[in-house]
Amino acid sequence: MRIFLTGATGFIGSRIVPELLAAGHQVLGMTRSDAGAEALRAAGAEVHHGLLEDLDSLRAGAAQADAVIHTAFDHDFSRFVANCEKDRQVIKALGSALVGTRRPLLITSGTGIGSRGPGRLATEDVFDAAHPNPRIASEMAGNELLAEGVAVAVVRLPQVHDTVRQGLISPLLDVVREKRVSAYVGDGQNRWPAAHVLDVARLYRLAIERCTPGARYNAVAEEGIPARDIAQVLGEGMGVPVASIDADKAADHFGWLGMFVGLDMAASSEWTRKALDWYPTGPTLLEDLRRMDYSSRA
Repeated sequence: MRIFLTGATGFIGSRIVPELLAAGHQVLGMTRSDAGAEALRAAGAEVHHGLLEDLDSLRAGAAQADAVIHTAFDHDFSRFVANCEKDRQVIKALGSALVGTRRPLLITSGTGIGSRGPGRLATEDVFDAAHPNPRIASEMAGNELLAEGVAVAVVRLPQVHDTVRQGLISPLLDVVREKRVSAYVGDGQNRWPAAHVLDVARLYRLAIERCTPGARYNAVAEEGIPARDIAQVLGEGMGVPVASIDADKAADHFGWLGMFVGLDMAASSEWTRKALDWYPTGPTLLEDLRRMDYSSRA
């Protein structure tokens, strides 16, 4: 297939490109910069210049492809609600180029959208239209397209990691550096799911190849790592003490991360593994955190 990939030079997208090419697909990667275009050509992909804010460029890219994978997202969390709404508009634009075709569209969301409630694993079969996470806007847009006959499926992401980046844990480490303490909320037993970036890239490839309209795939290798364990490894790496923070002080200590750090976000991928024959093999989150070079973050 010729696959249009947004976010093609990003943390996950740049790993999806070689995964798709190795499987015999062609990749049309979207980038906004000349440096990104150079990187895509060097990887063996075609280049599509475009912006998330330019909906016409998105429609033009999707119209040239047999399938679309959408991984791009504006990660300015100070504008999280607005950026989730922007993602809704991006998804609608991509889908509008696919109406009346059988060409699949794979969009991205978060595992928390499948939450069954505190202490229970998030699963692929759960969809709560009233979910308080603003990222629900992405899946709502997907559902609207599905109703129009577009073959939409969703990849829900946990904390995606390697030894350089680890999802929300990367900005959490910036807080550790600033505050000189590695903190967790309460007893720190709330859990975060995770998966290595190469395992996630493989899942995107399998999901677009076997795309089932309406399916939701949880890209989860580890169901949940306790926040206290994460804080302990960060503290060791940075050489700072580890401490508990009361929930009512989380916003003051963590800033915008305060809305996430105390959440129990454990998630299952049992259905996804069976549906896609996907079995993660990469390092664990704590292994990558222990191998990370903390000298540049000191």
